[in-house]
Amino acid sequence: MPTPITPATLHWQDKTPWSDRYGDIYHSQDDGPGHAQHVFIAGNGLPERWQHRDRFAILETGFGTGLNFLATWAAWQKDPHACQRLHYLAAERHPFSLKDLAIIHARWPQFAALAAELHTQWPLPLPGFHRLSLDGGRVILTLLLGDALHTLPQLTASIDAFYLDGFAPDKNPDLWSEPLFTQLARLAAPTATLATGCVTDPVRRGLQTIGLKVEKVPGFGRKHEILRGGFPGQSHPQTAPGHALIVGAGVAGCAAAASLCQRGWQVTLLEQRAAPAQAASGNHAGIVRPVLSRDDNLASRFTRAAFLHAARAWPLMHPAPRFDACGVLHLAKDETDAAHQQTVIDALGFPAGFARWVGIAEASHIAGRPLAAGGWYFPGAGWAQPASLCHANLAACGARLALRCTTRLEQLQRHSDGWHALDASGHSLAQADIVILTGGADMIGMSSLAHLPLRRLRGQVSLLPEASLAGLRCVVCRDGYVIPPVDGIVCTGASYDSETDTTPSLVIHQNNLQKLEDALPGSHTNLDHIAGRIGFRAVAPDRMPLIGPLAEPGLYALLGLASRGLVWSQLAGELLASQICAEPLPLEHALLRRVAAARY
Repeated sequence: MPTPITPATLHWQDKTPWSDRYGDIYHSQDDGPGHAQHVFIAGNGLPERWQHRDRFAILETGFGTGLNFLATWAAWQKDPHACQRLHYLAAERHPFSLKDLAIIHARWPQFAALAAELHTQWPLPLPGFHRLSLDGGRVILTLLLGDALHTLPQLTASIDAFYLDGFAPDKNPDLWSEPLFTQLARLAAPTATLATGCVTDPVRRGLQTIGLKVEKVPGFGRKHEILRGGFPGQSHPQTAPGHALIVGAGVAGCAAAASLCQRGWQVTLLEQRAAPAQAASGNHAGIVRPVLSRDDNLASRFTRAAFLHAARAWPLMHPAPRFDACGVLHLAKDETDAAHQQTVIDALGFPAGFARWVGIAEASHIAGRPLAAGGWYFPGAGWAQPASLCHANLAACGARLALRCTTRLEQLQRHSDGWHALDASGHSLAQADIVILTGGADMIGMSSLAHLPLRRLRGQVSLLPEASLAGLRCVVCRDGYVIPPVDGIVCTGASYDSETDTTPSLVIHQNNLQKLEDALPGSHTNLDHIAGRIGFRAVAPDRMPLIGPLAEPGLYALLGLASRGLVWSQLAGELLASQICAEPLPLEHALLRRVAAARY
């Protein structure tokens, strides 16, 4: 079971934010921004150490008010020689609400523009990792919400600078303990540095036991001394971006292309059809929502992380994908299921802005039509058009992308100069440093993937005229689903079978309409004006995606997105690009193992 995130409560002491939970102030009473600059930024040898680098990673042990982050971001912006991408990771057990954070940040007008951008992406208080893309994607803030002693062991990263910041050791001893210091040593990059305003002997000795060479130096304001330290070692040059070949221009391939191009890679994208988003990604509309389970299992956690990531990332894209957060209702099947749904909501303790349970009357009011039952309500979920997501990601690639359609890959060969993609005649289609296979069901049977137990499953969606369900205001799910009218068309379905026929089946249309009637009694839909679309999904036995490196060097997979490609793909592309570029990863270890392509 997850531990619910309890937001901090804003209090003041002498005009400084104060925690009644820990009985301590959040930052120095002597010019907070000046303290952040002297203790943490200069204390880690910045900005000099991040200059002329491709990327640089900072980890703060307590995000608090975000002052250290805003001061660091501002210093990075002012430096003409700053690294291309700044990763800032911060653990926080009790984040402030957006309302309180805005009140605090109003005290620092020099950071107003940065704070406003941060506020637009500030996450709901939900456990897990939350990745925020700021400053045009060049500043990446990853918030680790939860107990630092639980979240830091789940982090995969190579950290260049540590901000050891938290309430005083006698107020919050966990943040100054041996288990936490051990995690810092595990995460430290060669020549990593650390700075902190705490100079107590136990802290100093604890840092020395993990290999840090620490020294006391002049402090700031009322702090006469601070600690600075460094890990001995030799720095290694960072790998420059290369050339990637991606096979398949659906939601997965386009997301991977965008994430790599943003990191400076050149990408060749091969698509066997005449245009992107023609296979399963060509559906008229699809559902974008999280899932719930009483034990908050790994599948639920991954889908939640992906849903939240997509909801933050998509509005920043130009053009933005077509996404309508109209809300999603997941109706109970019967009274027993309704009781179970309520138990799940009570057990998880998630904020109502993410998920809550509603009775039949409220559910019907939300939907705008009489429903058969109440159920879970996800107010920030909704529907999106897959093709618009593909095109938004392709637009983000810019000139670094070479898209080649009507080009079918038949064979891959690896030589000393990299990977070669060949057509049926053995002619070279492309050469690249790495290859990413993302073509969904089209990839099944490919020799390089013969060891993966992927199945091809067909899905049939029924398409109805808008008049069939006039007034429907949100997505409704039960045994099937129905999406409100999109450009005059209502999508409902979808089947999940192993047939190979590409022609819509009348029997499946009837089944889809019966599921629709079970959820929305009195729909009175018929087969007179119905159309359909067939798509094929690639599905792993555990119904989870396959993301990451395969056995052969330089070969990667982003496959098995099943029926959740819309909600999973954006985070999957970010994860894969982070793995390839050796950047901090946006998911916990447990989730990485659950979705790793190497698990098979």
